[in-house]
Amino acid sequence: MEHLWAPWRIEYILQPKAEGCIFCTKPDENNDRQNLIVHRGRLCFVIMNYYPYNNGHLMVIPYRHVADLAELTVDEQAELMNLVTASTKALRKAMKPDGFNVGLNLGQVAGAGVKDHLHFHIVPRWNGDTNFMPVTGHTKVISQALEETHDMLVKEFELIQGS
Repeated sequence: MEHLWAPWRIEYILQPKAEGCIFCTKPDENNDRQNLIVHRGRLCFVIMNYYPYNNGHLMVIPYRHVADLAELTVDEQAELMNLVTASTKALRKAMKPDGFNVGLNLGQVAGAGVKDHLHFHIVPRWNGDTNFMPVTGHTKVISQALEETHDMLVKEFELIQGS
């Protein structure tokens, strides 16, 4: 059995929880760079994870507050998957990962940090990206500022959507 250690996420786990759903409030604030929103679709959006497992960790989220896949409309399902695909394309172009972890956690028992608003995770992976730092030093090395990664990915999404 392999273990995914993410001790740097304890800051997120222990912080006071904001009122309401962050996936509902962040898009309404119209401050995409500060909120790390890299792309807005008609029914869904793409946002960077503020406490990433790896550089470029993205989430694809419907605007509508739904907890289960069965609650999504056909159009929401299609746009979610199109944006998951666009996210891997943008990350491949901008960051050149060797692979991805893509998935969602439905419900708190499945590991969902925001259990009532479903969201897909796209985590870029590189050969050798797991090293001694998280295991022995309880430290994750994120090699690029979130804002820099945001700006780079916004440009890639613009190119993808334009083609």
